[in-house]
Amino acid sequence: MLHNESLEFLGDSVLGLVVANYLCNSYTLGSEGELSRMKHRLVSAPTLAKASQTLNLGDFLRFGRGEEKSGGRQKNALLADVFEAITGAIFMDGGIDAATHFVCHALRQELEDADPLAAAEADYKTMLQERLQAERRSAPRYAVIETFGPPHRRTFHVEVLWDGGSIRGEGHSIKSAEAAAARAALEVMRSGQQEQSN
Repeated sequence: MLHNESLEFLGDSVLGLVVANYLCNSYTLGSEGELSRMKHRLVSAPTLAKASQTLNLGDFLRFGRGEEKSGGRQKNALLADVFEAITGAIFMDGGIDAATHFVCHALRQELEDADPLAAAEADYKTMLQERLQAERRSAPRYAVIETFGPPHRRTFHVEVLWDGGSIRGEGHSIKSAEAAAARAALEVMRSGQQEQSN
């Protein structure tokens, strides 16, 4: 019998295959970039955690006392892990058809709502990098400037630097703070373009 982490590893790959196959069949004219961005959102920890909560998978997890006290059943990372592990277990037991049925049922609304434009707009870091590359400028650099709050409710301030400017963003994870900074940078660039055209 496979250990949970092995099932997570397997489930991650099966999930990626099922979602990629769905997107390729649903968006036959989608570019590789568009498909990749949609897939990234669909297999992200927040999406899988939400699906786990809908299925009440957290109720079936066994934790040590420390993890139980710290609210492990509500943690996105753990809920995403259990979704992957169950996908892996279903694949081991019933093959790709059973795994596809489970994933398409559990992520039905997210799959139906998948949209290339929304996925691109949500991926601000990729958009910023692609814009700078198109203008033959150096890749942006991110740095954590400050961290506030208790361990369970941190707020991170991240600065993004590019040749031409810098700006900060904040979030409750480094990743979300980086995305906020990238979004702010794109807005600065857009407003700069509008001023030049006026």
